[in-house]
Amino acid sequence: MVVLQIVFYQVVGVIEGSDDPMSATFTPLKFLAINLSVGMAGVLAILLLASLAKVPWRSLISAPRTFDGRRLAQYLLGAAVLVGTGIGVVALVAPESPGWVAFGVSGTTILMLVVTLLSTPIQSVGEELMFRSTVLPAAASWVRAVRPALAVGLVVSSVAFAVVHGSSDPWLFGYYTFIGVATGLVAIISHGIEASAAFHIANNVLFSSVNTLMADGKGYTIDRSSDTGDASLLILAAVNVAMVALVWMRERRARVKG
Repeated sequence: MVVLQIVFYQVVGVIEGSDDPMSATFTPLKFLAINLSVGMAGVLAILLLASLAKVPWRSLISAPRTFDGRRLAQYLLGAAVLVGTGIGVVALVAPESPGWVAFGVSGTTILMLVVTLLSTPIQSVGEELMFRSTVLPAAASWVRAVRPALAVGLVVSSVAFAVVHGSSDPWLFGYYTFIGVATGLVAIISHGIEASAAFHIANNVLFSSVNTLMADGKGYTIDRSSDTGDASLLILAAVNVAMVALVWMRERRARVKG
């Protein structure tokens, strides 16, 4: 993933004529590059694990059942409502926390929104393939007993998820870890990644869209350095808890009907 991002950033730097292709400020092409690199890395990760473990790759996406597109659509709708509510609450009680500048629309804004809608789902699914479909079961395989294995898989995949987001801020690192636990739980509860992918897509598309619209017509930067997180992240953590509850209730109802 890191190698692909560096290579893609260098290509974008040549195309844009940038003196600093590794700059943290997103341009439409840099945003597309990072989204595609994560998506490609996710596919490579699941194919690698399937080959090493000698299991069908489909079983790493959903098992024992087959992938369910209807599940994905239903959870995507529910996740969009929950994440949208969370963003609204943050905007009301802590509008300075996300680093929003001002509402503005420019050519850059339009291009960023197009790239967000078309490629952010690829990035979101790529992260789910890496961490929920690959790292979680791989780490769980270190332990034979089922419940301890699930606990090990959740912990390792969640911490790894937080590490790759590169934040040195305790609030942000803890929040990313919490997202990893929540998405891991919904994948385990539902026996597949439809729910976790749906939440990840809704979360990243909506937040990226709002960040774009609130960047005053320019590219935006995601600052994950020290002292950039605060207690407002508890609001978003509550959204994660609500998603876990939604999945648990939906799956329990489906089992009762079955």
